[in-house]
Amino acid sequence: MTKRVASELADLELPVERGCPFAPPAAYERLREQAPISKIRLTSGGEAWWVSRQDEARAVLADPRFSSDRRNDGYPLFNLDPATLQLQRSQPPVMLGMDGAEHAAARRPVVGEFTVKRLAALRPRIQDIVDHFIDDMLATGQHPIDLVQALSLPVPSLVICELLGVPYTDHDFFQSRTTMMVSLTSLEDRRRAFAELRAYFDDLVTRKESEPGDDLLGRQIARQRQEGALDHTGLVSLAFLLLTAGHETTANMISLGVLGLLTHPDQLALIKSEPGRTPGAVEELLRYFTITDTVTARVATEDVQIGGVSIRAGEGVIVSALSANRDPAAFKDPGELDIERGARHHLAFGFGPHQCLGQNLARMELQIVFDTLFRRIPTLRLAVPAEDLPFKNDAVVYGAHELPVTW
Repeated sequence: MTKRVASELADLELPVERGCPFAPPAAYERLREQAPISKIRLTSGGEAWWVSRQDEARAVLADPRFSSDRRNDGYPLFNLDPATLQLQRSQPPVMLGMDGAEHAAARRPVVGEFTVKRLAALRPRIQDIVDHFIDDMLATGQHPIDLVQALSLPVPSLVICELLGVPYTDHDFFQSRTTMMVSLTSLEDRRRAFAELRAYFDDLVTRKESEPGDDLLGRQIARQRQEGALDHTGLVSLAFLLLTAGHETTANMISLGVLGLLTHPDQLALIKSEPGRTPGAVEELLRYFTITDTVTARVATEDVQIGGVSIRAGEGVIVSALSANRDPAAFKDPGELDIERGARHHLAFGFGPHQCLGQNLARMELQIVFDTLFRRIPTLRLAVPAEDLPFKNDAVVYGAHELPVTW
């Protein structure tokens, strides 16, 4: 039998700060247990369905009747004001905001750039990059050092720049703009950052169309010319998506992953003694922190039944990956960090047709960073108590603003 939840909204208004860097908000657990599919209120004034268990989350993310197109009325954008929403809707959609055949057509030509085989060829270069920044850390002679600035940000920034063919000399510009864009603070700053990044990539693609190199964007330009249909706007959207998503998320996971291991020395000892455990550690850390919690939003395009609840066409849905990744029905003792858990079925990279395109690259970067950092600096430790660290409760992508370490 299908049902609707009670007419009252659940006691949850997004966004919600994590009360502890290692735990979801308490309201998440309560809703997951009592009303796993609930109506909640958004700070923008709208409402949306909240999906908080693993099974129902996968069902929503795999169902084509739930649209990712942010231009659709009812799409839940809790962190955007009307003016910013209108600005985004006036732009061509990025791949994440496409559905069905349009999404498949945009994704298909790029998938080959992120296969395990192609990325394996990048491993030596990524290793060189990680070693270079750790060399710089060791050469400073200064303690403590902020790992965010010394390693977490520059490694994925340089990797994605080389992959796309973006000048690394521009990294300060795009790092500052992406930080503004995922912030939940100044609306005007977010609008300006969005517009400036679009303009930057527009100019970059124009220059590459004149001189395409042997990089991802250059190969896409060559392919499109061979097929007789150069899509400048589509390339701008692709560059925008890959660069902004390709360094901000991985940078935050490097910092939080190091923090998680340093505060769980028994788990760190396992990968120090046997680096073959590191891939499992990466999966567990991804599950444990789930830094992009509520970006998996959808809007129903027709009436759908999920978990015994009827969701009507035009109603927004937010899948809480963080809550689903702490679902005890999917993970035993989900509040524990256990790198031998075998947590590959987590939702940190999403699920279904929109599952993260660059997940294999992110996994490889994290594995190389963790193995190399703790091998080369085995006495690495926090320079301040974990509870005193400043965390990004004011951002769409969770992380630490600073991570002072010493050795």
